[in-house]
Amino acid sequence: MRDTGGDQQRSVLLAFRSAVALHRLLDVLPVFEGDGRISRWFTLVPGSRFDLEALAALDRSGARVIDFEQATGRPFDLILTTSPKGALASLSGRARALLPHGAGFNKALHEEGSPELPSGLDPAFLLSDGAPWADLHGLGHAEQVSRLAEFCPPAATRAVVVGDPTLDRMLESGPRREAYRSALDLGDRTLLAVLSTWGPESLLTQRPGLPGELVLGLPVDGYRVALLVHPNEVGGRSRLDLAEQFRPELRAGLLLPSPHQDWAAVLVAADAVITDHGSTALYAAALGRPVLNAYDGGRELIAGTPMARLLAAAPRFTGPESVRDVSALAPADAADAFDRPGEALALLRAELYRLLELTPPRPAVPTEPLPVPSVPRSAAPALAVRAEVAGGRVRVERFPAATERPIHHLSAEHPAASLAQVRSAAVLWRRPGSGRWTVAGWTAHVLAELPSCLTAAAVLSADRCVLRHRQRGLLAVQLAPDRTGGRVHRVDPTAAVSAVHAWLGTRPAAEWPVQLDCALGPFTARLTVRPARAEELDAEL
Repeated sequence: MRDTGGDQQRSVLLAFRSAVALHRLLDVLPVFEGDGRISRWFTLVPGSRFDLEALAALDRSGARVIDFEQATGRPFDLILTTSPKGALASLSGRARALLPHGAGFNKALHEEGSPELPSGLDPAFLLSDGAPWADLHGLGHAEQVSRLAEFCPPAATRAVVVGDPTLDRMLESGPRREAYRSALDLGDRTLLAVLSTWGPESLLTQRPGLPGELVLGLPVDGYRVALLVHPNEVGGRSRLDLAEQFRPELRAGLLLPSPHQDWAAVLVAADAVITDHGSTALYAAALGRPVLNAYDGGRELIAGTPMARLLAAAPRFTGPESVRDVSALAPADAADAFDRPGEALALLRAELYRLLELTPPRPAVPTEPLPVPSVPRSAAPALAVRAEVAGGRVRVERFPAATERPIHHLSAEHPAASLAQVRSAAVLWRRPGSGRWTVAGWTAHVLAELPSCLTAAAVLSADRCVLRHRQRGLLAVQLAPDRTGGRVHRVDPTAAVSAVHAWLGTRPAAEWPVQLDCALGPFTARLTVRPARAEELDAEL
């Protein structure tokens, strides 16, 4: 039965200081779903240096907002927050609930509160005039209750294990993993998620070159890299500064998800993570993903916490070669970080409606899966190609053009690549578009205009190309997909063009048709190379 009105109206104030705290509240908000008795208000608690990003996130949410000074002048039935810091004591609430805004309490922030105590368990913030501020401490694991009892016994008497709604959304999204990977255009590639928390010991502060090391050091046909940045770090740097800092890596294929829901969907899609001491890695471990340790140490991580144990058990990230085969890495374990998986909204609904002195509506609220991520991505218009020819088999590895690895040739899209890349590429290719050229006309024009180009190729479809080689003339290439394990794996036709280009450089003559195997990552496509037909040469580009 649903209550949609009547004389039992209740006001709930959701108070936050940062974008990450707001995002957490938005994951909790569905506990009031379908209930017309609840009026929901949001207010920004002043005093955080991350409040600008929080305001931007709030604006995107479409929530009803009340200024903090106005909020202090009116009573609410429930104040709900995910951070104990700031002037919360000045808010008037008949009941007050405090939830964590991350996976546990693993860090000590030495510039505020009690320097050696876990942020979030510090009596300096949990007590008001010597008594607990919150009527409910909703925690994610029994271990957190024990630690709260150690550091702040009065608050622990009001602690209840309510699970983790963010983890529950990620678990609920498991069946959508293929859809997320499709939205990210991953295909069969391994997705590596690089996780950075915020502050002086974060990965982006200590090792800012690591994302570029991965992007430039791993083959683009086998790997994609996503950089997941803590909202506080985004707010401290600004979205523009962060994007500009990593513009070369973004141009080379780096993914930079938004810090609200996209990061979690990308983590569901990921195959492994590389992390500092931020607790986001615990979510990856709870999903069964391998975790590699890239934390260089410091004072913030508290010994004996779930995050400290996770990093102690994780293999060390030593460079791109250490993630070449993530299937050989053992899944991580975060059993000591999360309790009651799949139950968070039901447990929270029971506790919050108890504080509101209302009977919760029926039916039970479902856990919503994460939306399909919308992450800007760019296909690199030029790639550095390594090619190894062994008889009729050509193994191809392609890297962003800025790689420092030794290469066989540069392959570039015409005219999307830069002028310098077009002028220096040995292989130029083009897909149908404007219809201003025939295949024969464009390939002849390119070889005449660009002396460095040895092969000009028209990619007519996913399984057919026509190329003009400077010495060997006009050839057609037919691609047959790899069908290993009952799945269809298609090789990028531009990689097949590079394979044929490399093979032609080793063969002064051949009798057509010729069959070649093009090995790209773990898959192999059979290529049939023959003289191009008149209708193929007359096709429009």
